[in-house]
Amino acid sequence: MGKTNHENLPAALGGAPVFVQTAESQGKLDPWRQMTEAEAQIAYDMTLRNELSGGTPVVREFEQMWREKHATRFAVSVINGTSAIHSAMFGLGIGPGDEVITPTYNWICSIAPAPMLMARPVFCDIHPQTLMIDPEDARRRITERTRAIVAVHLWGNVCDMDALMKLSEETGVAIIEDCSHAHGAMYKGRPCGSIGHVGAWSLQGSKPTSAGEGGMVGTNDVDIFERACLIGQVNRVAGLDLVTDKYKHLQPLGLGVKFRAHPLGIGIASVQMKKLDELNARRRNHIQTVEAGLAGIRGVQPVAKYEGAEPAGFYGFPIHHDPEEMGGLSTDRFIDALNKEGLRARGNGYPLLHTLPLFADGFDIFTRGRGPLCTPEMGGDYQGYQPGDFPIAEKVCSRLVFLPVFSAPVENAAEQVIAAIRKVAEHAEELAEQVAQAAD
Repeated sequence: MGKTNHENLPAALGGAPVFVQTAESQGKLDPWRQMTEAEAQIAYDMTLRNELSGGTPVVREFEQMWREKHATRFAVSVINGTSAIHSAMFGLGIGPGDEVITPTYNWICSIAPAPMLMARPVFCDIHPQTLMIDPEDARRRITERTRAIVAVHLWGNVCDMDALMKLSEETGVAIIEDCSHAHGAMYKGRPCGSIGHVGAWSLQGSKPTSAGEGGMVGTNDVDIFERACLIGQVNRVAGLDLVTDKYKHLQPLGLGVKFRAHPLGIGIASVQMKKLDELNARRRNHIQTVEAGLAGIRGVQPVAKYEGAEPAGFYGFPIHHDPEEMGGLSTDRFIDALNKEGLRARGNGYPLLHTLPLFADGFDIFTRGRGPLCTPEMGGDYQGYQPGDFPIAEKVCSRLVFLPVFSAPVENAAEQVIAAIRKVAEHAEELAEQVAQAAD
């Protein structure tokens, strides 16, 4: 038989497209490589030690390092950020009939575990300048069924944690901090992830601290921690998972659900973790230099930060674009012009969650009208969402421009970025006129 060409086969026959999601080099301005010989060496050494499953020494050392770094009494590794959110929600006792609030400008994995626990996602709007959750709009969405708010430190920026914790104190609604983009971020001297009731992190391949695939859950609440272990740490019993005897009768199998992280990934993350402070310093310096250079360039401005916020991780670098101030040049055309200048800019890649068919139209997840997203036609009372329900997010996010995040920029890289933005802005009216003429 001849050699099979897998690229031409249907997916069911082995021809599925290759999918790789890891950090990438940003070209000549940033030659940084995320993975080095050190990450390869620890994976090699762990493999030879057969340290391939369970709560191995490297896993336990990493979890201790995580607790110390993030000032939480408890922390446990999981397979990804989604399972970290799932564990956090289960730890809080979220279940059938409950509601969980999160901003519509968000990644689906921050809220996806809620309907899997038979709880209903409820969306709220964002602050137009910071892009973070609007605590007052979240307040308006709270009902007697609201159990938690997932506050996402999106793109490495930091939420208004004072306002959120005040809201929690007044209403009894718990705060889950999703820190998946914000490794090492602080708020008024406290590590993000330690301020709310429970924190969750992703260690996915392109994150600032990467395990390839992995996640972390951290909390200062022993019951949240033990419940998180109960749902995901089957057979990890010795010395870590249980602090009290409350669930001892269910161990070592717990609920039989395994969210355990792969030790080799955690080994890689342990190397990455030691580089995090230096990585954040380089990224922060570059971003702050570019943001300062935006002053005086019409039509663009940095994303705002709350007082006391210390962004980190920097999973993305968005800036605001105002077409009216830039001579009528649309955001799409502005991005296109930046790319023609050699700057790898892009638009917002996160669809607003209320626009996704799953949440806009509802879905009978468990069949026979039993899920939290069932509309009246499906036998439930879910009302779904319409365009225009979140006007701030809908307007602001359509005008975001994402600049490349440089991790080890060459000298004058920031100045080259600023120069490209300034050049396009100075010729914005001419470019807009060209577009109008082409349309005619």
